[in-house]
Amino acid sequence: MKTKKVFLLLNGTPPNTVPNISNYDVICATDGAYQYLKENNIKPDFISGDFDSLETIPKNVKVIHTPNQDLTDFDKILQILFDQDFYQIDIYGASGNEQDHFLGNLHTAIQWKNKLKLTFLDNYGSYFLADKSTIITDCKNKVVSLVPFPSVEKITTEGLQYQLNDEDLVFGKRIGTRNKAKENKIKITFESGNLFLFINEQNNE
Repeated sequence: MKTKKVFLLLNGTPPNTVPNISNYDVICATDGAYQYLKENNIKPDFISGDFDSLETIPKNVKVIHTPNQDLTDFDKILQILFDQDFYQIDIYGASGNEQDHFLGNLHTAIQWKNKLKLTFLDNYGSYFLADKSTIITDCKNKVVSLVPFPSVEKITTEGLQYQLNDEDLVFGKRIGTRNKAKENKIKITFESGNLFLFINEQNNE
């Protein structure tokens, strides 16, 4: 079973604190995000993109040029990682800055949900597409938001302050933002749809 883990940096808001790069087997970035790595003396295994947001292309880093304008740089770098048999990917810089990019990144995550294990991390916490049965640990008193994209059917939750029991969530009608974990372990199950879980890592007790 392939367990190698990837650090991927996109060109959104970068981490306030440099992540522990030693936790990763591969370090990569889209072109515009390379500047953050350079400023923090991190040499990636490769960078890729159409290079429309990078003034100078580095000469000491592997560069993969992906000029196809029909796909985003995020989608193209995921294809590169998938082709190299990397499946577990932590993504930084996917939110912040222009919000259409953020929504586009969520769209891309849904397209890849059956092929890659994607976890997004930002300066507030983490978010990811939930499996139909998802257990999260070490989360007591953390804010948990359940956001359908665009709808999820028959959700049941355990361990949250405001429980759902075989209920539907539909974007534009009803979503589950700003809930709270009352237990250290929560469980969420649902029948169909796409459900993003946002976990605020700050303890709100």
